[in-house]
Amino acid sequence: MRVAGIKADRRWSESMPAAYEQYLVPVVFQPFAGDLAARAAVLRPQRILELAAGTGVLTSALLVAAPSAKVTATDLNEAMVAFGSARSPGAVWRQADAQRLPFPDGGFDLVACQFGVMFFPDRIGAFTEVRRVLAPGGRFLFNTWGSLGAHAFEVALQAGLERAFPVDPPQFFRTVPHGYADPAVVAADLAAAGFAVEEEQELTLQGWAASTADLATGYLTGTPVRAAVEERGDGPTVRAAVIEEMTARLGPGPVTAPMTAFVFRAAA
Repeated sequence: MRVAGIKADRRWSESMPAAYEQYLVPVVFQPFAGDLAARAAVLRPQRILELAAGTGVLTSALLVAAPSAKVTATDLNEAMVAFGSARSPGAVWRQADAQRLPFPDGGFDLVACQFGVMFFPDRIGAFTEVRRVLAPGGRFLFNTWGSLGAHAFEVALQAGLERAFPVDPPQFFRTVPHGYADPAVVAADLAAAGFAVEEEQELTLQGWAASTADLATGYLTGTPVRAAVEERGDGPTVRAAVIEEMTARLGPGPVTAPMTAFVFRAAA
């Protein structure tokens, strides 16, 4: 379902979460979810709010790492909330805009977000909302992707898109997931929202995929780049070109590659 007012490169349809969950979550997102949940558990939170929860990969990890905590998982997109609530029913799920959170002041000990802040149109406004719903001394824990060049899977994918579309290739990965990759900018935005940054860490983990064909399928059908591809050309031809370029760069699979992110912990 399309959400009114959301740009096409940030929008998710009903059919996308299943592909995202099958092909991308185990490879790209699961390793970082385990890391973020372990960091959350050290803080011993009792009331956790998750933003941009997607299909629930971090949600599930939080429920295991902090079993005594009440987890409220939110996402802007109805398709993700529907999928995530079935995947991780131990959490309370709500559709919510991070810039207008439907929760009272000081209601949470921890707000967590995995690879979601890059999608917020007004990051300082969203961070200010996060601070509002945190109790005094509460923490905001999240990660962002580093530069595109530090994510080998997506370097290969972008090269495949540029091969398929020599003129005007989709730039979603460069401008959105990897468009908030300067930690100094992130820290400045947190400070502008009233947070004190307690920790900032660059973290590189390995992703493992059964094949480049699976990866290409996940990226082309399970992310917002799907709409850009459909607008520009023939889907099967594009998929073949992307797979060929990714295979040339990564091998046919199984394939492993490094992925770099930044992890932030800030205090309200």
